[in-house]
Amino acid sequence: MLVHRGVPSPDPNARHVVTIGNFDGVHLGHQALLSELAQARARHDAPSCVITFEPHPREFFAPQAAPVRLSSLREKLAMLAAHGVDRVQVCRFNRAFASLPAQEFIERVLVAGLGARWVMIGEDFRFGARRAGDLALLRRAGQATGFAVHALAEVAHGDADGRPVRISSSLLRELLLAGHVERAATLLGRPWGIAGRVVRGDRIGRTIGFPTANLRMRGHRPPRKGIYAVRVAGLGSGLRDGVASVGVRPTVTDSGEMRLEVFIFDFDADIYGAQIRVDFLARIRDEEKYADLGTLTRQIERDVQDARRLLAAQPMN
Repeated sequence: MLVHRGVPSPDPNARHVVTIGNFDGVHLGHQALLSELAQARARHDAPSCVITFEPHPREFFAPQAAPVRLSSLREKLAMLAAHGVDRVQVCRFNRAFASLPAQEFIERVLVAGLGARWVMIGEDFRFGARRAGDLALLRRAGQATGFAVHALAEVAHGDADGRPVRISSSLLRELLLAGHVERAATLLGRPWGIAGRVVRGDRIGRTIGFPTANLRMRGHRPPRKGIYAVRVAGLGSGLRDGVASVGVRPTVTDSGEMRLEVFIFDFDADIYGAQIRVDFLARIRDEEKYADLGTLTRQIERDVQDARRLLAAQPMN
């Protein structure tokens, strides 16, 4: 997959089928877009292109109130590649780009830069300065310029009572902040996870018999603080079971630093610096503060037993 950054330069030989969006989390709704894109790729015999934005527009306009991402740019690109996308155009969302009129976006990006033959957006997608661009404008431009326009209706999934619920990144954030990782997984089509590099911690876990792999949370907002049954990718060809703590570790420090710590079952290798992904499969309990390390150790022993039991019921994919 090719990754291009910024507004594409004019290319008279370019021809693509295109979709546009933030694709945060690449959930089932996004995957429906990508499936349609793949079918258009075959029909038009043209490479597929996803246009996305970095940073998220809401991070640019209101950084303090912006939604925390479900996936980093690196993770998003990996998932788009896994869905067979040929090209991703990562447009830098800055003041100049935010001021680009919708018609100019169509002319510069879609027509001159990408040679769009077919463009698909969600029914409620807006683009261009002051969000003036919409499906109607895009269709008029397509008729005038010669590209087809397709709108994908919202994708819904049944809730606990069987009622259809619109799949969105916002809904997924709400579920994760409430600790509902199993429900989030059904809307993602996979477990939600955090990827990162293993860093050195304070090694307290090793002294009590539970050495952990530590990941800094960085820009991720974790699921609700607590203890989770997890699977870890990146340590060889398969997945490894474990139990993870997401929180500020109140028993051992008052720093307030958010940390993801993972105790990987039946594993004791030096993995400092390794890039791993931790997938959250089931929630066990809230984070708690204990009177001493002995009490904490006994609780971790119970958490390990609970995690093994929960993971034994989950197929290893």
